Amino acid sequence: MNFEDIKKQLIEFLKTEVSKTGLQKVTVGISGGLDSAIVAVLCKEAFGDNFSGVLMPSQFSSDSSIKDAVKLCEEFDISYEVVEIKPMLEAYIKNMNEDKLRIGNYSARIRMSVLYDISARDKSLVIGTSNKSEILLGYGTIFGDIACAINPIGQMYKSDEFEFAKYLGVVAAIIEKKPSADLWEGQSDEDDLGYSYSVMDQVLKQLVDENKSKEQLIKDGVEKELIEMCEYRIKSNAFKGKLPIIANIKGY
Repeated sequence: MNFEDIKKQLIEFLKTEVSKTGLQKVTVGISGGLDSAIVAVLCKEAFGDNFSGVLMPSQFSSDSSIKDAVKLCEEFDISYEVVEIKPMLEAYIKNMNEDKLRIGNYSARIRMSVLYDISARDKSLVIGTSNKSEILLGYGTIFGDIACAINPIGQMYKSDEFEFAKYLGVVAAIIEKKPSADLWEGQSDEDDLGYSYSVMDQVLKQLVDENKSKEQLIKDGVEKELIEMCEYRIKSNAFKGKLPIIANIKGY
């Protein structure tokens, strides 16, 4: 991969799409993870001081996530603010022992609500941080971390991000850590999904980009359960990437 060319394309994409809105500033939620780190570095280069980051830790956020997010901002001279979402979370969910996934999804929606309010305050645009693997698998919260105005990395698979992040100079701790949405203590993307991104991405690339059939992949030695998991998630979560379906009233 020509990372220099990819970087130039994404920076040009950001500048072009933001200029179309008439706005000059952009806002990104920085979690301490790989996706938001890549987007933050790109936005800093594209917009300079017209870019700001928002760190939104909860009681479930790991100390390393917060430290890594701060370190990234300091190393790349990114202006940032910290908004603790714990009070907002506790104001609605009284029992923190309830379903972890539900609480995690609600946390993601709180964070996006905060980002959009800050963008209204600053007259800025919210930039997305979901990668292609997450989008295809539906591994994200609808109206939560998936929500954004524009997304520079939505065509990049997660497994390809690691080398790209190294090229961009992202801090090593962020690149080396286990991928996690940090929705609850000890949560891991790959544990949730059952496979590593490197394994899943190979299947996704063949199913989606190369349009290979399930039968072809099985013949090539790919695990049947893995293929079916990918196919099921792609189909069942496709609605997350679409606008709401509106009823067509005949004769209206």
